[in-house]
Amino acid sequence: MHEFEYHRPKTLAEASALLQQEADGKLLAGGQTLIPTLRQRLASPSALIDLAGLPELTGIERTGQVISIGAMTRYAAIVESPLVRTVLPSIARMVAMIGDPLVRNRGTIGGSLANNDPTADLPAAALALDARMITDRRSIDAHDFFVDLFTTALLPGEILTRIDFPMPRRAAYIKFRNPASRYAVVGVFVSEGPAGIAVAVTGAGPKVFRQKAFEAALAREFSPASLVGITVDSDGLNSDLHASADYRANLVSVLARRAVAAAISA
Repeated sequence: MHEFEYHRPKTLAEASALLQQEADGKLLAGGQTLIPTLRQRLASPSALIDLAGLPELTGIERTGQVISIGAMTRYAAIVESPLVRTVLPSIARMVAMIGDPLVRNRGTIGGSLANNDPTADLPAAALALDARMITDRRSIDAHDFFVDLFTTALLPGEILTRIDFPMPRRAAYIKFRNPASRYAVVGVFVSEGPAGIAVAVTGAGPKVFRQKAFEAALAREFSPASLVGITVDSDGLNSDLHASADYRANLVSVLARRAVAAAISA
């Protein structure tokens, strides 16, 4: 690793000030991606600003039909939350599939969303559930948040503080995972909520995206049969040693039908 300063602020204001002071400072949210990157010398920040000591960034609350999850809330806390398991079970089941116990006890929801790995699970949930990303400056709709590969709408020095999830009528997530990393080769999150039907796909392309043809078919009838015969264009999809673009295109169709069936039976 390269040498760097380490800061553990006690307030959000202190963290923000440190981020402004450090020319190339990086926020440490859980470290599941950042620490391996540092070890491989793929990044050389001037400082790490650890958000783990900020209780204002953790916790799970319900306000009306919205579940708010603090950005520094660890995966394990989400899986174990009675509130999430009762009113947002699709999220609890999704997060339970992330990594292994070590990852789930260290990784955070905000860290994953801010990192925007194209094979991560949580961006699909945020996009399908029409989530709002709340920062120390503003509110960002999920549709505007995920810009490109490992790139979000967060501005320099901006800190993600919580995620607001509208409660869906029904939802489910199914993924075909890499057996080694457990990241999604393809993952599909289907929801029926206040904003209508949403089908979000992760792992298949350079960023999470909505599958509009599926949504239109499901709006007419929310059934796996509604998706039969609708093909997915492989142009622009990822092709690597794990799966070709054509294979991923087929997986999107297969997993979408399974996700609809899971949402109906949940």
